Amino acid sequence: MTAVVIVGAGQGGLQAAISLRQEGHAGPITLIGAEPGLPYQRPPLSKAYLKGGEAEALALRPAVFFDTQNIRLVPDTRVERIDRDGRIVHAGGSDYPYDHLILATGTRNLRPPIPGLERALDLRTLEDAVRLRALLNRPRRCAVIGGGFIGLEFAAVARGLGHAVAIAEAAPRLMARVVSPEMSERFLALHRDLGNDVHLGDPAVEVTADAVILQSGARIEADLVLLATGVVPNAELAAEAGLPVSNGVVVDARMLTVDPAISALGDCAVFPDPATDRPVRLESVQAATDHARLIAKRLAKDATDPYDAVPWFWSDQADAKLQIAGLAEPGDGSVLRPNGAVFRFAGDRLAAVETVNDARTHMQARRRLASGPVSRAALDAAGYDLAAV
Repeated sequence: MTAVVIVGAGQGGLQAAISLRQEGHAGPITLIGAEPGLPYQRPPLSKAYLKGGEAEALALRPAVFFDTQNIRLVPDTRVERIDRDGRIVHAGGSDYPYDHLILATGTRNLRPPIPGLERALDLRTLEDAVRLRALLNRPRRCAVIGGGFIGLEFAAVARGLGHAVAIAEAAPRLMARVVSPEMSERFLALHRDLGNDVHLGDPAVEVTADAVILQSGARIEADLVLLATGVVPNAELAAEAGLPVSNGVVVDARMLTVDPAISALGDCAVFPDPATDRPVRLESVQAATDHARLIAKRLAKDATDPYDAVPWFWSDQADAKLQIAGLAEPGDGSVLRPNGAVFRFAGDRLAAVETVNDARTHMQARRRLASGPVSRAALDAAGYDLAAV
């Protein structure tokens, strides 16, 4: 029977194990995770967990699940090396032979070379969230370095809990890598309405014992500093094993590396975008679970389907649920619709649709993008009249 070893026990790695069993794989499955405990949901860490503190609610499956599904869970264990010739994973002083290996190693926080940054906190793991939540037990002056999803979600929660919050973003607008200028402006207004102090185009250059110093010389008084400047893929294991790595583990449209015995999925995998064929790496739970299902079907049933799902993302900030269907580049054009939705265009092709508190338009966009390339002319013919907006 084919033995499958999965390195990474996050949502993507766990989904691979679950899907393998669902697809009829009867061979051994080993799931190795670097963190202690059961696999858990990561998205709520910057939102619901900080408010409620219910760690048990984050678990994706109870302990009994792994026994009943005959999945060997190996938590709190670091993988030291992959022996591709012998098809062995060396981890925690033990050897784990595999017929097929799935890399689901995810990402870690980017830590820029800022003096004093060791004073800043991360919000990536449950351990990080537990530490951070404990510090929010009394009024704090919070400084957030980074204006992306995680930083802004934390800022909204912290402000809602009564803390003073300031955000320092090096780029000229919030969430610049993932949303349109129009949506950046909308969320800038939201955070300023909440009472958050937002500094744009002014990167942090130093963290002191009681402040964050910005390039302009501005000083943000703070006794709690959160670092949220993005992530880097955990691709070192793959690189050391001789696999191609370029901003992540390089895979083809089937999520397969150059080694036919090794696949990669989720945040650590770089694959060809089905819409443009350009290499992309998606930091998305949805993408990781979709990748996992595709790999499981390939291994269990010899399926050759490529990954072609429409990516989608979300962020909850205060009472605003941002949802994005599709994938746009920072330079793609944008059109703001009267209902507040933003249509992003790569040339004449619809690349993505951004909405706030509008699940209906979001789902329509996902269905439309899944049907194939959509041109501006086709949208106008459908009654969107984009040229007039």
